Amino acid sequence: MIFVGVDGCKKGWFAVKLTDDFEWEVEVFEDIDALWTEFYDAAAILIDIPIGLKEDGPDERECDVIARKFLGNKRASSVFRPPCRKAVHSPLDRSSGINFHITKKRLPLQTLNIVSKIRQVDRILSEEKSAKAVIRETHPEICFWALAGRHPMEYPKKETEGFLERKEILQSVYPLTQNIVERALTTYRRNEVARDDILDALAAAVTAQIGFNRFLTIPEIPPVDSKGLRMEMVYFALGGVG
Repeated sequence: MIFVGVDGCKKGWFAVKLTDDFEWEVEVFEDIDALWTEFYDAAAILIDIPIGLKEDGPDERECDVIARKFLGNKRASSVFRPPCRKAVHSPLDRSSGINFHITKKRLPLQTLNIVSKIRQVDRILSEEKSAKAVIRETHPEICFWALAGRHPMEYPKKETEGFLERKEILQSVYPLTQNIVERALTTYRRNEVARDDILDALAAAVTAQIGFNRFLTIPEIPPVDSKGLRMEMVYFALGGVG
C-alpha cells in the first residue's frame, strides 16, 4: 500500500510517499490536481491544510481549539484559525474583509499566504468523491506531539535545535528518515522546499503508514461541514489510544 504525507511549500506541494516494502519517494507538485492524479490509489494521504471549513459565525473549529490545548503555550500558535469558506473562494484582495464581515476576524498574512492552497483542496474534495476517504487533514505539530508520547516539541521548527529534535523523533519510528531528508535537501533548493517542509511532510507520511486503520482524530467524533467534509485533525499516538 501507498501512504503519502503532504505539506505546502513555496514551489507548490511537497510530498513524501512511503510503501509497505520500505520504498519511498519525494516529489513536488505544482497543484493538488497533479498530486491527486499521481496518488489517487494511495491508502491514505495526510495533508497539512484545513479541510472542513466553517460557513459563518464567530466560533472556531473544535479541532483547532483542542489541538492548541494539546500543544500547550509553546506550540499552540502553530494552529491558526482557518478562513470561512466564502473568504477562501473570494479574490485574495477581498478575502480578509469578507472573513471579517462573516466571522469578525481578519486574516493574518500567514493565513492569506495559503488561501489559494486551501481553495485547491476544498475544490478537489468537492469534485472528486473518492478523494474524501483518502485525503485527510493533519497537523505536523500534532503528529510530532503524538509520536513523542503526547509531548509538545521544545524548540521552534525553524531553529536548528527544532529541526534536529523533530528529525530524531522521526528517526526513532522510521529508520529511513535520514535517507529521505538528505534526498530532499539535495534535490530541492531551500527557496523551493524549506527544511521544515520536509520534516512536516515526512511526519504526516509516517503517521499515515503506522496509523492506517488505527487513526485517532481531534475531536474524537469530528463534525462535518456543509459539504460533508470532516472538521478534524488525524494523528496516531504510539503506546495506544486516549
